[in-house]
Amino acid sequence: MIKKLLIFSSLLITANFCFAQKTNAEKEVNEAVNKLIGLMINPDSLGLDKLLLNNLSYGHSSGKVQTKQEFMHSLLSGESDFLDDIILGDPKTIVQGNTALVRHKLMAQTNDKGVKGSVNLYILLIWSKEKSSWKLIGRQAVKVP
Repeated sequence: MIKKLLIFSSLLITANFCFAQKTNAEKEVNEAVNKLIGLMINPDSLGLDKLLLNNLSYGHSSGKVQTKQEFMHSLLSGESDFLDDIILGDPKTIVQGNTALVRHKLMAQTNDKGVKGSVNLYILLIWSKEKSSWKLIGRQAVKVP
């Protein structure tokens, strides 16, 4: 009986440990998402460089796909300019090993090339854990119907 109790206790501790790790990983990914959003509003080349992988594929709802360098240039030059707040709705984060998928709705006011506008998009972000931090490797946006 004691042996069964010890095995059951060990299983519970292992299950709790695994759950805590996943929760911690999700928290880290969500912090990376928040960093990205902050950098989209207030672009900083060093911050972007640290957060984005060199082989980034950044897809827009228009069908345009940018590399890391092109995406960074569009933010830093003001070609793509997000104003004060970017609102994220319905966030869902899935972590599987060193890969994470984040889906959310993005609503924002823009001032791209001096033209004011607004965006209402569904976003899929793909993150990869590199050493001890999460880095963006992919993003795809589609217009909300």
